[in-house]
Amino acid sequence: MAEMVEPGNNEETEQSESSLSRSPAGRADLHSHTTHSDGALSPYELVTKARDAGLAALSITDHDNVGALEEAIEWGKSLGVEIVPGLELSVALGEKDVHVLAYFFDHKNQNLLDYLSFFRRERLKRAERIVEKLNKINIPIKLEAVLEQAGIGSIGRPHIANVLLDEGWIESYHEAFEKYIGMGGPAFEKKYQVTPGEAIKLISSSGGLSFLAHPGKYTTELELSQLIKFGMDGIEVVHPSHDEKRQAYYRGVVNQYFLLESGGSDFHGGKKSDDHTFGTFTVSMQVVETMRKRLFS
Repeated sequence: MAEMVEPGNNEETEQSESSLSRSPAGRADLHSHTTHSDGALSPYELVTKARDAGLAALSITDHDNVGALEEAIEWGKSLGVEIVPGLELSVALGEKDVHVLAYFFDHKNQNLLDYLSFFRRERLKRAERIVEKLNKINIPIKLEAVLEQAGIGSIGRPHIANVLLDEGWIESYHEAFEKYIGMGGPAFEKKYQVTPGEAIKLISSSGGLSFLAHPGKYTTELELSQLIKFGMDGIEVVHPSHDEKRQAYYRGVVNQYFLLESGGSDFHGGKKSDDHTFGTFTVSMQVVETMRKRLFS
């Protein structure tokens, strides 16, 4: 990979400046979560929030779950918000947990649905192991409480963090990860993961595009090069963890390797306290149109 200016570490950023689009001056948030994974809002509530924020398009990218999409698509039609089918998968790159975003796939593809069902079962097994580890260090939370937090969604560590917070074992949501369930913590458990190649093949076979999510949070230049060689279609350039220098860096990589770019708020809501990101970390509708053209031209 050619040398580029190393991105900075400032966590604040401004939204991308592209403005040409099929929807004049329209903006899109291509990374968000609902109650179908670890988000706090229902599909109805999130699409309404997108309309109120003035967004022209929204992608719901729940973890291992596409259950929100039908409701969101229908409600989006009534509110004038385009819903881009989305999904977030975890893949293993060596010992590292890397996230891949999928867009514009067929969310009714049976092969995809079968894989996602398997991933969700593995998530439940992981949650059981985490709860057991917490119990062994004298934190007697119940799996039933975690399941209640998850509701209809794919179970994940955020639901365990919420239980720990609600029951007074920690003072903040983020403390759960720092002290107990994050990597290196006494109750940490690795999740089931596929390889990057397997994830990209799964997304491609269901008609979609694959993007590396928030690379600035964990991905080295060498690892980024490896992921590009696997056949990734694009990179999430705009994200709350990417400041302006980091955005410029990843946009340079996108241009160098003829990739696509995406971006969004990674909004969850609730105890994660990230409401300020929604409607701020966006991309132009021209970005969405370029993605669409890559698939359908």
